[in-house]
Amino acid sequence: MSIEIKVPPLPESVSEATVVTWHKQPGDAVTRDENLVDIETDKVVLEVPAPADGVLGEIKAGEGDTVTADQVLGTIEEKAAGAKADKAASSGGAAESASKSAAAGEPELSPAVRRLVAENELDASRIEGTGPSGRITKEDVLRHMASQKAAPAGKAPEPAKQEASTPAPQVPAATPPGERPERRVPMTRLRQRIAERLVEAQQTAAMLTTFNEVNMQPVMDLRKRYRDAFEKAHDVRLGFMSFFVKASVEALKRFPAVNASVDGTDIIYHGYYDIGIAVSTERGLVVPVLRDADQQGFAGIESSIMDFGKRAQAGKLSMDELTGGTFSITNGGIFGSLMSTPILNPPQSAILGMHKIQERPMVENGEIVVRPMMYLALSYDHRIVDGREAVSFLVTIKDMIEDPARLLLEV
Repeated sequence: MSIEIKVPPLPESVSEATVVTWHKQPGDAVTRDENLVDIETDKVVLEVPAPADGVLGEIKAGEGDTVTADQVLGTIEEKAAGAKADKAASSGGAAESASKSAAAGEPELSPAVRRLVAENELDASRIEGTGPSGRITKEDVLRHMASQKAAPAGKAPEPAKQEASTPAPQVPAATPPGERPERRVPMTRLRQRIAERLVEAQQTAAMLTTFNEVNMQPVMDLRKRYRDAFEKAHDVRLGFMSFFVKASVEALKRFPAVNASVDGTDIIYHGYYDIGIAVSTERGLVVPVLRDADQQGFAGIESSIMDFGKRAQAGKLSMDELTGGTFSITNGGIFGSLMSTPILNPPQSAILGMHKIQERPMVENGEIVVRPMMYLALSYDHRIVDGREAVSFLVTIKDMIEDPARLLLEV
């Protein structure tokens, strides 16, 4: 008996999706609720689980195909009752083998990737996976092979290292002299959506950016003093972002226009504070929303941001977590950016840009001293936010960060 594998209901306002990766091939045994295929919308990657035990039959929508809600992706052939006993032994052996591989720490591989690894006698544990949940894709294997060829003779390439929330840079293999290679790759749905929204922001908003700089020494001293106690009490590290979220909330309360949005000829003033936190992933920039940030403490903010970062890399953020938001914060400083002009995230009226902390000579009380300084940038929609409000908003954040006690006293 054949059972259809269908596209699950898509989020509201999403009409279609793209098939990204099949994790099984026709003839492979599958178990109920096992992830069979990933499909990508313009915001999230959805997993399609197997509706029943059996063997994957025909694949009707291949990788790269556009699909809609309830469209048939493929079929599963249920195991016949008489064949269950015969299949049990082989499937049990496969399960035992799989459990041994998992116990040994070997990464889970799709049949196509496993075949490529075996044919080239590669060590899968040394290949960095960039697929959902860190899975190794065919492109990862090819890139690993290219890096091996480019490595100096007699020296094995070291596995790439990366920060938890920052994708590792992809270094292309050396190009032979005289060759001028090109590679055409279709945009992912997420990248297409990012492009549309960035162009929309520049075409519809009267966007302007104002700058200031902040002395990070008080916050750095506070973090150093309470870092260990905070982590022990809350089981999460105390970062800089929670300070900027709290400072932004206080500034938004004082300047409501920065927390507003334009709807036709109306201005919507939001009486809540949903802060979008920009997170960079290999698929592009996503902005999960920290709901009711004014009601959260430092530990709650840090825990949410850490969770966003992990699930963004794995493509596990939900559509609800990526929609809405009244104000956004982006931190280009983690990549070394010294100054930039962030682009609005429509329909929001403003976005705060954080940058690299760098020691610079400053004049204090007539003396030159060295301080860890950060440039701040506030891009805003001049249709509803005046320059005076924007500058005052940024000065408020500067005052809060340079005197963190203000965040507790709300002064």
